[in-house]
Amino acid sequence: MLKIEKLCCNYKQIIALSDVSLHINRGEMISLIGANGAGKTTLLRAISGLQNPKSGNIYFENKNITKLESHDVAKLGIAQIPEGRGLFSILSVEENLRLGAYIRDDNEIELDIEKIYSQFPILKEKSKEYAGTLSGGQQQMVAVGRALMSRPKLLLLDEPSMGLAPIIVEEIFEAIKILRDSGTTIFIVEQNAFLALSVTDRAYVLENGRIVMSGNSVELLEDEGVKEAYLGA
Repeated sequence: MLKIEKLCCNYKQIIALSDVSLHINRGEMISLIGANGAGKTTLLRAISGLQNPKSGNIYFENKNITKLESHDVAKLGIAQIPEGRGLFSILSVEENLRLGAYIRDDNEIELDIEKIYSQFPILKEKSKEYAGTLSGGQQQMVAVGRALMSRPKLLLLDEPSMGLAPIIVEEIFEAIKILRDSGTTIFIVEQNAFLALSVTDRAYVLENGRIVMSGNSVELLEDEGVKEAYLGA
């Protein structure tokens, strides 16, 4: 579904990504792990059309999307939940959810909103409240729901566990797994390596802008180098 070939991205003179190549098959749940500053968010931004690569190519369903604007990438079926959630704080929970469906013109938007509310009942209770007044965990639920409202083929998640209590992280990841089981392809950037490797099929390890390791998530969990660098073992 997604193929990245020798992608390079710079911020002025700083190299953020260097010759990054990876692929994601339809229906897979893939993680990208690495330390802060490794280039994980830059990669997601490049896929979403928010970061212009210096060189290399990004293909989605065999279409070269490297130079596409972000709104055109979204129309192809790619949705991103950004680090920090990126909600419209002075809009209500429901207004934020409806914005996720801005590219749709079908008559099932109300049905999908109810699906979100059934998955996260607290959001129905707070549907008329400003998104900015919610707790961090509730805001992440809104961010997930807003992305789902676009009915994405590929969902990109940037640090979904950041700053959340363990019980909320468990709830968020349970929703992500349900989404994967329904057929959505998922790419997770996550600093919590143990969590990421515990729920995904395969993983890539990014260090200083380069992919240094990849493989089956279960096998990477047992790798001594990964344990030492990312699992505190």
